[in-house]
Amino acid sequence: MNRTIDPKDNGCFPSDEIVARLRERARFIRLETIRLTEIAKTGHYSSVFSAAEVFAALYYDVMKLRPGDPRWPGRDRFTIGKGHAAIGLYPVFADLGFFPKEWLDDYTRLGSPLGDHPDMRKVPGVDFSSGSIGHALSNGLGMALAQRWTGEDYRVFCMMGDGEMQEGQVWEAALAAKHHKLCNLIAIIDRNGYQLDGRVDDVMTIEPLADKWRAFGWEVHEVDGHDLVAVTELLRRVRADLERRTPCCIIARTLKGKGVSYMETNPGWHLGYLDPQDATAAIAEINGKEI
Repeated sequence: MNRTIDPKDNGCFPSDEIVARLRERARFIRLETIRLTEIAKTGHYSSVFSAAEVFAALYYDVMKLRPGDPRWPGRDRFTIGKGHAAIGLYPVFADLGFFPKEWLDDYTRLGSPLGDHPDMRKVPGVDFSSGSIGHALSNGLGMALAQRWTGEDYRVFCMMGDGEMQEGQVWEAALAAKHHKLCNLIAIIDRNGYQLDGRVDDVMTIEPLADKWRAFGWEVHEVDGHDLVAVTELLRRVRADLERRTPCCIIARTLKGKGVSYMETNPGWHLGYLDPQDATAAIAEINGKEI
């Protein structure tokens, strides 16, 4: 299900069959986010929808994982700063056999291990407990450094929101990662343009983002975060690159609420709850159907 790219293999472009599978998994992530939010009566739709293709590519193709064994020492690690998007990851973890699928049916209910933000002490598959924005890269840095002592062959992927770039700790970690030559650390920035308080660049501009990461000594790539061919090819390539001597940053240009048109044009869907009519319309649009 998950493949590690042989660095001698130049075939990093995914086949049509794989792309179709990943597209179906991205749709699955969006639909399950709607279902779980119905249980909780509130949820972060648009933050998941902007990252759905990246989640699908990582967990169903790029990352080295062992389904059914979330604590396998040789696995690739994943940290996420935008922990409110965990609602889109829980269905993936259940699908990979990290915990029983029945857990999803009690999402956020009293006694459930599945909270609005992920807790690594309770949820198999979660490598980092997140929620307080700005700490994910520092934790990924520590995991990447630990590899030098454990001897395991793994990569550390860290997803951050673009509003998270306003946190000073992110840049401290970026500086340290370059200093320690952590070529096994790959940061992914979900550049969807919005944060809780509005447009990111109205709250505090972060551009020129790519130039800033390059100035910190990182290898930088930019990609359409909803183009599954481009995303998967790039992630495969940077994971397989054994010649790189610096950490790598991928800026994924995305659309908040991608897949549901009325969310794409309304930043208020950062946190919300769908009434039955809106839910029906959203599900139909995700499934490519007319109502």
